[in-house]
Amino acid sequence: MKTLQYTIATLLFVILTSSCSSIRVTTDYDTHVDFDTYKTFAFYRSGVDKAAISDLDKRRILRAIAAELEAKGMHKSKNPDILISIFTKARERVDIYEDNGYPFYYDPFYRNQISKYTEGTLFIDVIDKRGKKLVWQGIGSGFLTLSSKPEKREKNIRRFVQQIMRKYPPRK
Repeated sequence: MKTLQYTIATLLFVILTSSCSSIRVTTDYDTHVDFDTYKTFAFYRSGVDKAAISDLDKRRILRAIAAELEAKGMHKSKNPDILISIFTKARERVDIYEDNGYPFYYDPFYRNQISKYTEGTLFIDVIDKRGKKLVWQGIGSGFLTLSSKPEKREKNIRRFVQQIMRKYPPRK
């Protein structure tokens, strides 16, 4: 019986904490812009340089963005139609779960379970080069599982960027 109760409590904890792992994406864009006219892109160097992350992660993000745009038929150019900039934010989150070991019974000797994780936000800005104005912004927020293994880190960043870029260009 105790094993069943422990299994149920563990399963409940996994379900609660796994809900943090999804990436929430929001976008905003200028409804008066015809995004089909944009064929070429480049990265906005001064915007990218300001992002408060390591140069290695910046390059991973830029490679992922370039791959997504190229998959949509766009090409990198020295004279682009749009400029891409990024901005990042991260915050430490701490969740405390009360766990008495018995999901349906009172136990005066309950234990708190503490879960620490980093919630990251990536902003991807698309700027019309000719008009020098922001025309699209994608924002992705979610639980960051940035591994110490470079291959795993690259995969996680690529997944994060794919979720955001799935909404570009906007469909009316």
